[in-house]
Amino acid sequence: MEKKPPYNAFLKYTNQAIQMILVMVAGTLGGKYADAYFKNDFPILTLIGVIFSVFAALYLAIKDFLKK
Repeated sequence: MEKKPPYNAFLKYTNQAIQMILVMVAGTLGGKYADAYFKNDFPILTLIGVIFSVFAALYLAIKDFLKK
């Protein structure tokens, strides 16, 4: 049985964290851009983008975590 190097787990979870951050930043900036484009007084599209991106980031993290 081949033993995996200890840094593989570190790189896996670092990659997950970076992926989650990028997904949330993209959702937030996309919502902010949409609010500016439609000239909304209340940032509803930013809130929708944040909520959607948080759920998307959690989905991707759980899917990656459960993968063997």
